[in-house]
Amino acid sequence: MRHRHFLKLLPAGAIMLSVLAGSALANPVIVFDLKNGQILQHQDAFKRWYPASLSKLMTAYVTFRAIAAGEVQLDSPIKVTKHSAGEPPSKMGFKPGSVMRLDNALKMMLVKSANDIAMAVGENVGGSQAAFAERMNAEAARLGMNGTHFVNPNGLYSPDQYTTARDLSVLVMAIRGEFPQYAPWFSIEGLAVGKKAIPNYNLLIGRYPGADGMKTGFVCPSGFNMIGSATRNGRTLVAVVLGEKSAVSRAETAAKLLDQGFDTPAAGPATVATLAPYGDTISPNDMHDEVCKKKTPEEQSEAPPAAAAKDVPKSPYREKLDHVPTLIAVGLGGATGPAPKAMLDQGGQEYADVPIPSWRPDRPAPTGAGPAVAGSTAQGDQPVKVAN
Repeated sequence: MRHRHFLKLLPAGAIMLSVLAGSALANPVIVFDLKNGQILQHQDAFKRWYPASLSKLMTAYVTFRAIAAGEVQLDSPIKVTKHSAGEPPSKMGFKPGSVMRLDNALKMMLVKSANDIAMAVGENVGGSQAAFAERMNAEAARLGMNGTHFVNPNGLYSPDQYTTARDLSVLVMAIRGEFPQYAPWFSIEGLAVGKKAIPNYNLLIGRYPGADGMKTGFVCPSGFNMIGSATRNGRTLVAVVLGEKSAVSRAETAAKLLDQGFDTPAAGPATVATLAPYGDTISPNDMHDEVCKKKTPEEQSEAPPAAAAKDVPKSPYREKLDHVPTLIAVGLGGATGPAPKAMLDQGGQEYADVPIPSWRPDRPAPTGAGPAVAGSTAQGDQPVKVAN
């Protein structure tokens, strides 16, 4: 086995993770109650892992804090720099100099997982990629995310960008506890950019009963990561799943963990805040060859396959939504608020280009039934080609 640290079971009678797919999970997971942080199940919760686009949750948190501090407003302009426009997919593909509202930028970042927009948010709010990364690390330290370090706002691979399942749980509790007003952004079924429909990569949204968040992530060294949350009968549970082999399997694993959690009426005494470190907390895990070697770009994608092979078991997470998805309209324009303070401090100068290693694959949004578009907060929406 790759990991020697078995699941820590909390209450007597709790359901063991070994029932999933008939064998124990190989990678880090944690399931907890959002209200009090009580842990229902965990495995390798302190194992160092590459966060991929789960990094964007910290980008959102830093930005929410900046809004609360009066540094920036939801209608403040976010300018696409040459550097941010050059980020690899997943991306929106706006040209350098394009300007959008901050709230629309955040929705594109969270739903489309757009690397170019995440970098633009970081550069505008922080003043530069490096300065924003410093803020990300400062917030991680303040929250007690002791196994985490960031170097960029979008999660593109760097050996110096890592986290743990436990630390991500701390971050989720901070976001949902301090900024409940933004909770609906994490359950958006998709975006409408002009005539283009962009679905959420979180396959629980719209498919798993009660699903309301939060984010997915993928680079080859990390495998397929997911933080899935759901609320039933006033109880919100969160499942952090790291290192799955596909977009579908991470959704299936998260769903099974949440099912088990809702079937477990009580948790043990350990909480996200009090869980003591255990196991190997230093050695990074690299799944590049396991996940991406000898696979096509389509197989190295956040999105599920367009069509499942005949011999692949049926899964609700391989299917299109059984209803017309509600899309939130976003786009360029409408930025009538004050420019971010950090951008003003730069004197309006272009940010320095900083190369980011590695490539993150993506594929077009699937076609299907026409979307139901919810009210837009953008003005002057423009269509954009989804990167292949």
